[in-house]
Amino acid sequence: MDWLSADQVESWLSVVRLITWLPWSIDQQLQRDSNLAMVEYQVLAKLSESPGRTMRMSSLAVVTNASLSRLSHLVKRLESRGLIDRKPDPTDGRFTNAILTDKGFQTLADAAPGHVAHVRSLVIDVLSPEQLRRLGRDADRIMSHIDTAVAS
Repeated sequence: MDWLSADQVESWLSVVRLITWLPWSIDQQLQRDSNLAMVEYQVLAKLSESPGRTMRMSSLAVVTNASLSRLSHLVKRLESRGLIDRKPDPTDGRFTNAILTDKGFQTLADAAPGHVAHVRSLVIDVLSPEQLRRLGRDADRIMSHIDTAVAS
């Protein structure tokens, strides 16, 4: 077995702390300020970017990294709050579409300034433009290996 060096362990543990604490901090801010979980915000944001504010549930599950079952429960909660509607896909009734309501769009619009300010304070403003570009490239490089590993 090829063990990690002390420097590699230190770097790896820094990444682990980041991937543990960053989502937690973002989730706490969204819950406190907007009564939204981070994954709920992601769902609303993805729908807001989609044509007609509509997306098939199966596609939404992929882009939010949620199982279809977990997403269905989440969308049911958002639907009960009037933020999302679900309807059969008119082009193929085998699929269900999630549709962002006007109330859902307004909830997202109200949550966005605080969310962006928090993301800025945690990530964007603490890095130089070059460090931020490098972080993005490095994250993409790691994700390409994760995507490859999942597809195998």
